[in-house]
Amino acid sequence: MAVMQATLPRRILSTPTAGPLAALILACAFFAFKSDQFLTGGNFSLIIQQVMVVGTLAIGQTLIILTAGIDLSNGAIMAFGGIVMTKLAVENGLPPLLAIAAGLAVCAAFGLANGLLVMKINLPPFIVTLGMLNVVFALTHIYSQDQTVTNLPPAMTFLGQTFRVGGTNVTYGSLLTILLFLLFAYLLSQTAWGRHVYALGNSPEVARLTGIRTRRLIVGVYTLAGLVYGIAALLLVSRTGVGDPQAGQTDNLDSITAVVLGGTSLFGGRGTVLGTLIGALIVGVFRNGLQLMGVPSIYQTLITGILVILAVTVDQLSRRRTR
Repeated sequence: MAVMQATLPRRILSTPTAGPLAALILACAFFAFKSDQFLTGGNFSLIIQQVMVVGTLAIGQTLIILTAGIDLSNGAIMAFGGIVMTKLAVENGLPPLLAIAAGLAVCAAFGLANGLLVMKINLPPFIVTLGMLNVVFALTHIYSQDQTVTNLPPAMTFLGQTFRVGGTNVTYGSLLTILLFLLFAYLLSQTAWGRHVYALGNSPEVARLTGIRTRRLIVGVYTLAGLVYGIAALLLVSRTGVGDPQAGQTDNLDSITAVVLGGTSLFGGRGTVLGTLIGALIVGVFRNGLQLMGVPSIYQTLITGILVILAVTVDQLSRRRTR
């Protein structure tokens, strides 16, 4: 019994989310000390609203990074999905639900294309998604003619509406984001599919030899990630109330930042979706707290970059220790 009690704290501290969670708590404590406005329900609701789009993108990014891949095109895919949804509904008169479904399908199709290029042609994920970033970025501007889509039907902005919880306004989009994190946390930790994703990231060859259909799994992961990017597009549209062709230009890097800060290894096979949620909150808390302190936005970017480098350094050192 004494041995079990002694090893329990070690197991907790060795989990990938322990470090990020401690960093989040310390950041909250620091900014609460610096600003009286930080520890309010309205401010926390605002933080969740600010990170829900990037956080949702980061779910798909987590799936791909767990397989030892990376996706630089997710922000562009999200922007294109948002333009497809809004233009079909506003300019073509398509019912909002069908327009949303079409946008989700387009995003999933781009994810499928990424997966096929990675596995069937055996191209590096970095090169594939870098190329897809430019392709989708160009298509977004060609299709939208660089025009913002406005006057959206109410059904497309429903997730931006709020309900009250203990006197605090919470958006339906924030609730959907949290549910998505819980869903994918369950899928990765409690299903055979999730175990296969981790096995693939740890060693593709060993995974193949154990009977996992690795090529099909990779394509499926990229396709599912594309669908998640479509949901992020809907969240973005509902929050801003427009279809913006300029959206998402740095969200690919922000999503990678959230994944890395959440303890997921860039080398694949290790990490959690809940860790990614913590990573997204760390970014949101730092930006919100620094803004409340009156720190210029350029320094917020500087501090975020330093945090990413520190997180990757810790990951690299932990990998060396386990070898």
